[in-house]
Amino acid sequence: MVHVKVLLVSDVEDDYIWEHFDCERFKDIELVISCGDLKADYLEYLADMIKAPVIYVNGNHDGAYLEKPPGGCIPIDDKIIVYKNIRILGLGGSVDYSKGTFQYSQRGMKKRVNKLRFSLWRNKGIDILVTHSPAKGMGDGEDRCHKGFDVFIDILNKYSPKYFFYGHQHLQYGKGERTMTYNSTTLINAFKYHIIEI
Repeated sequence: MVHVKVLLVSDVEDDYIWEHFDCERFKDIELVISCGDLKADYLEYLADMIKAPVIYVNGNHDGAYLEKPPGGCIPIDDKIIVYKNIRILGLGGSVDYSKGTFQYSQRGMKKRVNKLRFSLWRNKGIDILVTHSPAKGMGDGEDRCHKGFDVFIDILNKYSPKYFFYGHQHLQYGKGERTMTYNSTTLINAFKYHIIEI
C-alpha cells in the first residue's frame, strides 16, 4: 500500500477540531474516515477545513443522514471503494437493540456481507474494513447495544485486511483500548479522533 495520512473520527465531535481547528496539525491529512455517530455539520466542516476526501459509514444515531446526508462527503456503506490503490469496505450500523435506524441483527449483517461477495472477489479482497460497530469480542461492550458482529471476524479471517477501523464503543474513563491486533490486522477504535499513517 502507498503511505497515506488518515484522520479517523467517530462518535463525539471533538472540541479541539470543532472550535480550535489547527491547520498545521491537519495539513498533511490525505483522507478522512468517519466511523459514524457524528453530526452531518461536523463532517461537512471537516470536508471544508481539510482538503481531502471525507468518507463515512452510518452509525446507529445517524438517522438524520436519511433526510440530510453530510454534503461534500462520500458514503461507503455496503460498498468497496478504492483510494490510491487502497481497497476500503464500509459496513455501518450497530447490533439491533431498539429496532432503530441502522441497527441490524447478526443475521442481517451477515446478509449484507454476503451481498458483497462478488465485489470482494472482483477486488481480490480489501486492505481496510471500516465499520461503526466492533467485531464480537474485540473491543465491543458487554451490554446488548454495544455487542460486536460475528461476521466481522469472518471478514478478518478470510481477507486479512491490514486495518480495521470502527467506533461505537466510547473510550472513556479508561475503558477499552485504542489499538489492538488480530492476526495480521491492526484494529483501531476511531473514538473522537485519531491520526494514523497507513
